[in-house]
Amino acid sequence: MTALRRLHTALFAPLERADWILPTLARFLFAAILAAYFWVSGLTKVGEGLFGVFQPSLGAYAQVFPKVMESVGYDITQLGVYHWAVVTAGTLAEFILPVLIIIGLMTRLASLGMIAFIVVQSLTDLNGHDKWGDGLVLGAWFDAPSNSLIMDQRALWMFLLLLLVIKGAGPLSFDRALKPRAVEA
Repeated sequence: MTALRRLHTALFAPLERADWILPTLARFLFAAILAAYFWVSGLTKVGEGLFGVFQPSLGAYAQVFPKVMESVGYDITQLGVYHWAVVTAGTLAEFILPVLIIIGLMTRLASLGMIAFIVVQSLTDLNGHDKWGDGLVLGAWFDAPSNSLIMDQRALWMFLLLLLVIKGAGPLSFDRALKPRAVEA
């Protein structure tokens, strides 16, 4: 038993000291798995012209406020500044927050912002798009299927982001490069 314990310690003690692995891997996985998803989603909301992000498309309003858009006959002119601000802020978040996470700049705040975005996105999908009754989309925890789009997948997304909130960006980041160095006396 002692030999097994020594082997275990020899194998895993270095990993306990490798604080850089989890945040670096979390940022890499975010870039590999989710960044393109959010970027493409943001592109679907951009309107015409150079400043299209500030003039969201009809589809942007339909995605974010589906029931409201249906009630006004998909006429954007009947919506107010609140609707414009929510859609514009969401669109900007889909572009800016992933970039900040990937490069490791203001990573904790950007990760918190993405967590909030995913919560709002999920609630919009459930309430606005009436997905409550669809078992595959909503899913349930502690069941056999692991492919439901809202409960299962988005819980894993938020876990990845929560790891960055707790651990920070890691050593290969702008956060670390910009961190003030302690002056030795």
